[in-house]
Amino acid sequence: MAANDARASTTPLIERRSIDYIPEAERHGRLFSQFTLWMGANLQITAIVTGALAVVLGGDVFWSLIGLLVGQLIGGGVMALHAAQGPKLGLPQMISSRVQFGVYGAAIPIVLVCLMYLGFTATGTVLSGQALGQLFEVSDSVGILIFASVIVLVTVLGYRVIHFIGRVASVIGVIAFVYLFSRLMSQTDVGALLQIRHFSWSSFLLAVSLAASWQIAFGPYVADYSRYLPSNTSSLKTFLAAGAGSVIGAQVAMILGVFAAAMSNGQFAGHEVAYIVGLSGTGATAALLYFSIAFGKVTISTLNSYGSFMCIATIISGFRGRLEVTRLQRLVFVLAIVGTATLIALLGQHSFLGAFKSFILFLLAFFTPWSAINLVDYYCITRERYDVPALADPNGRYGRWNLLGISVYVFGVLVQLPFISTKFYTGPLVAALGDVDISWIIGLVLPAALYYLCAKKWHGTVPDQLILPTEQGAIPRTNGLAAQA
Repeated sequence: MAANDARASTTPLIERRSIDYIPEAERHGRLFSQFTLWMGANLQITAIVTGALAVVLGGDVFWSLIGLLVGQLIGGGVMALHAAQGPKLGLPQMISSRVQFGVYGAAIPIVLVCLMYLGFTATGTVLSGQALGQLFEVSDSVGILIFASVIVLVTVLGYRVIHFIGRVASVIGVIAFVYLFSRLMSQTDVGALLQIRHFSWSSFLLAVSLAASWQIAFGPYVADYSRYLPSNTSSLKTFLAAGAGSVIGAQVAMILGVFAAAMSNGQFAGHEVAYIVGLSGTGATAALLYFSIAFGKVTISTLNSYGSFMCIATIISGFRGRLEVTRLQRLVFVLAIVGTATLIALLGQHSFLGAFKSFILFLLAFFTPWSAINLVDYYCITRERYDVPALADPNGRYGRWNLLGISVYVFGVLVQLPFISTKFYTGPLVAALGDVDISWIIGLVLPAALYYLCAKKWHGTVPDQLILPTEQGAIPRTNGLAAQA
């Protein structure tokens, strides 16, 4: 532990590495930071809004709470399984997809992941802009621009600062949520709300889907924030630390959202931030809550922007044949990502709630099959035996395109289409199922089963053990393609 602390103390504030392998000598951090990071990322206003949607869109309080908890546990389990890969591989999450899709083929799901990050960053920026606008008595648009500037700074600084912000956000979030819950309990008859129980499969599964999609959406980047942990870190403990922080934080926030929406008499939609802060009254207390809301969004919005940078760098490095990204390139990527998300936020800030619900549900069609394939391959087929240096070599073990992984992924997306129910698209079987969207269940189970059966028979060469780069700190050159830090 002392050696681990010494490494952390000598690690520069601004992260030096990007998508390349983290050598053992540079590993640092503790499991508790995984818990605080993901709790801080979830104790925030967007999670409150997500929970509120279960009631705003027709559910009662009791069954919405149960449905949200079921969704948290299912989605949180998927998310935490990805987190456990970080210490073992020492790589960002989407780099490992090259095992299943090929060095070039991995760009297919990664492009869609980038779109997800842009969407989440934009929607979070809308809510943060509302909070900062109220705090500084400026327009929401000015608040959005202020928030975007903070995100650029934190994202450029990188891993250590992100974890520090996560720890601070978790403390501020706990204090703010305890206060908000106490105010809410004093203003409403919680017992009476819980007594209203009108079970509906469509409303119940909507709540499950909202929470599951919330958690599964972390999957493409959760290992990015565990990859600096020492490689001998227990996979089970990593799973529990990241999963517990995310599930507890999200469920607490969504419970608050459910009760707030139930007692709002239709005043919640369109005024989410103002309504939540209004529970506490006015004056200095309200100002502090506006600050806590904006600060709470810093963590998750930074995760989204940082993850988007990782994904773009991964795509470029796959075709370029090396994992090198300079600090200047990093800055340019981050400015482009946050700038695009900010533009989306400014243009879409007045139609936020409905678009957000459709967005997060529609995302499941693209990320659940990727998650299923990645997890089945890692835990059941290769069993953690990756050739990490070959991930940078299009001519190596994993090749340019893995037709098996790509084909199963396309199947996983297409097989969900009859069951999707969003504003963007509604499948032909949705009405027959009582308007219940079960696409994410189909997208997890069928691709996982198909990939397992096919990969068992036709998988590529799997090394006898995990092959890591040399401890000088860089992925070695392979076939003349540089892959240095």
